[in-house]
Amino acid sequence: MLSRELLATLIVDFFVAFGVIIGGAIIGGIGAFLIGKPPLSVIHDLAGSLKIWAIVAAIGGTFDAITNIERGLFYGTHDDIFKTGFMILAALCGAHSGTVLIQWLVGETLSS
Repeated sequence: MLSRELLATLIVDFFVAFGVIIGGAIIGGIGAFLIGKPPLSVIHDLAGSLKIWAIVAAIGGTFDAITNIERGLFYGTHDDIFKTGFMILAALCGAHSGTVLIQWLVGETLSS
């Protein structure tokens, strides 16, 4: 079930979600600096609010995931449900890891 191709997809999903959090927060902090807002505070806020978008970006859009789950439920291909679940879990882990790294860099913890 855990083929080489699926493992490669899970690794890519992890790092895409991780990169969305890190890149989005840091680039947003640069923008905050340019307009005179406190960059660390903005980086902190962005890390929390970008989590769902990082997961969506990592799995390639929500419609593919929903289609795979539907195919698994209604057509009996349960492997699609497990693969999609693992992809979402890998993306969630990547987004959380990026958020934890941002928390460590900024020195604050997220409230949500």
